[in-house]
Amino acid sequence: MRVFTPVEIARRAGNKYVGVLVAAKFARYVNDFPKDRSYEREKKLTTTSLEELSSGGLTYKITRRRRQEA
Repeated sequence: MRVFTPVEIARRAGNKYVGVLVAAKFARYVNDFPKDRSYEREKKLTTTSLEELSSGGLTYKITRRRRQEA
């Protein structure tokens, strides 16, 4: 099992907190795939998503939350 350091994740994502959020969101996205094996699932989803993030395979865009009018 590979260990991902906070520095390694922060290098790709800007900071370690954003990196963890992006990886978690990608893991949830992969989990929703149909069970027809369209994405390899040999490893845990969190490991796969952190590998994708650290290798530069994930692209993401941070958007600001809209304020809700009262």
